[in-house]
Amino acid sequence: MEQNSTKTQADGTTLFAGDAWFDPIEAGIRDRVRGFIEEPLEQELTAALGRTRHERAEGEPAGYRNGARKRQLLGSFGSFGPVELSVPRARMAAEGGGTQEWRSATLPRYARMTRQVEALIAGAYLSGTNTRRVKRALAALFGGAVGKDVVSRTWRKVKTDWDAWTKRDLAGEDIVRLILDGTVVRVRLGRKATNISLLVVLGVRRDGQKVLLAVKNMGGESEAAWRSVLDDLIARGLRTPEFLITDGGAGLERALAALWPDVPAQRCTVHKHRNLLAHASDALHEEISSDYTDMIYAETAKEVQSRRRAFLRKWRLRCPAVATSLEEAGDRLFAFLRLPPSQWKSARTTNAIERLHEEFKRRIKTQAVLPSAETAAMLFWALLASGQITMRKVNGWQTLGEKLAAPVPVGLAA
Repeated sequence: MEQNSTKTQADGTTLFAGDAWFDPIEAGIRDRVRGFIEEPLEQELTAALGRTRHERAEGEPAGYRNGARKRQLLGSFGSFGPVELSVPRARMAAEGGGTQEWRSATLPRYARMTRQVEALIAGAYLSGTNTRRVKRALAALFGGAVGKDVVSRTWRKVKTDWDAWTKRDLAGEDIVRLILDGTVVRVRLGRKATNISLLVVLGVRRDGQKVLLAVKNMGGESEAAWRSVLDDLIARGLRTPEFLITDGGAGLERALAALWPDVPAQRCTVHKHRNLLAHASDALHEEISSDYTDMIYAETAKEVQSRRRAFLRKWRLRCPAVATSLEEAGDRLFAFLRLPPSQWKSARTTNAIERLHEEFKRRIKTQAVLPSAETAAMLFWALLASGQITMRKVNGWQTLGEKLAAPVPVGLAA
């Protein structure tokens, strides 16, 4: 090979010097992007005035065009940095007489970047990257337009949104089910890395849509910690749910029993499965798992209860600790049987929150320690608020309006 293709192009110019930096494709995209943004701004002003440019008004005019002004907008349009726009101006007739400056709803006043860019910057910062590293990481993508001040302003805006979210009124939320679970993250408190618990509450609306109700950083999952979270939700208007799903933590169960003693609570069947295996030797794990799966995933309530009795009879003899662990959960492990069968899949476990935990841990795995406890909670919320994580409706949501069946007592004596 006679020519080094990494240094010299066909026309003889070097790739990283002089005019070779100019890319006609990028330039063409920039012009198109500018046009795509300016067109809806022009259409918005035309709709506000009720007439196109140079068209005469019929009757009293709503306002008059007043030239244009230059503005820069940073967006995820490519690697060429901010786009310079020509934003139309107008004076609109005011109610009390006189005129006032027209404000675009498409491009708010003082907006210098799109919401997607703000979410990207906020996500990078929330994941533990400091302002200097955010600037360096995004310099190539946005043509060096992201500096320390930009990151700081974005952070302040996210913090304002977070504060508003944590205080929002919940009286209008038609929540019929709560899913509660916690996860442990490592954060920096003072100068030390410390484990804290993020306590998460998901709600299920009557239409089946899951919604994040609370995520709060606490020192652990004690009864007092969970009561703090739940009392705050109730103070903001949350109504008593019809069904609860928990991971079986002692602190959480005590808090729920004190607060809503008559609300059916389902113990997560996945967590209980892990508990059973922990009480037996590895040689028995496969057999225990097979019997447990046959019991939990039987097709009818009658079959579930029949296999529950058979499980206890067998494992009281084979490994008493396994039977005792299952008995400890009692009917709370089988509360899902009070629901229509179409809901069993979504009601048996806390998987809805577990998936969020997994995605959250995946996002922060490159950060050994998050900057603060509040940052951890904010990042969890921001992943959902920015649309980076979405939640679908629960299985069997069409029957959420049906009443729960009465609990059926089951004789478990061998």
